[in-house]
Amino acid sequence: MSVEIERKFLVKNTDFKTEMFQKSYIKQGFLNTDKERTVRVRILDDKGFLTVKGISNKQGTTRFEWEKEIALEDAKSLLLLAEKGIVEKNRYFIKNGNHTYEVDVFLEDNKGLVIAEIELNSENELFKKPSWLGKEVTGNSAYYNSSLSKNPFKNWT
Repeated sequence: MSVEIERKFLVKNTDFKTEMFQKSYIKQGFLNTDKERTVRVRILDDKGFLTVKGISNKQGTTRFEWEKEIALEDAKSLLLLAEKGIVEKNRYFIKNGNHTYEVDVFLEDNKGLVIAEIELNSENELFKKPSWLGKEVTGNSAYYNSSLSKNPFKNWT
């Protein structure tokens, strides 16, 4: 069990790609998208994960997270049971000071959406903001992956 503290931002351009040190492909679905908790199954490259996330605090920065690696075949089977709306994306990892940004370039029904996340040790921790970082969307539930599975970016006006 752990507490996840993160902030989310829109991304202005693709300049982050020149700074990346790793890229992964993610396919994920949700077994439960209740607002009190989400249960996610994810395939990250060639590994499977099962994750439970609790409700966010008022600012949207902090919430409970439990994650376990599971067999890839189990993850594939669980994806077949997921609620409608599979989320696919390429994730780019960018080192910036003492932190690593994870930039998600969404695919399929969420194509065109690019979000950067940074995990922090405390809610008030200072961090460097690269020039490609845009508007902060921390706490805006429309940008949660569980929301994007139900109301994909292609449907936004």
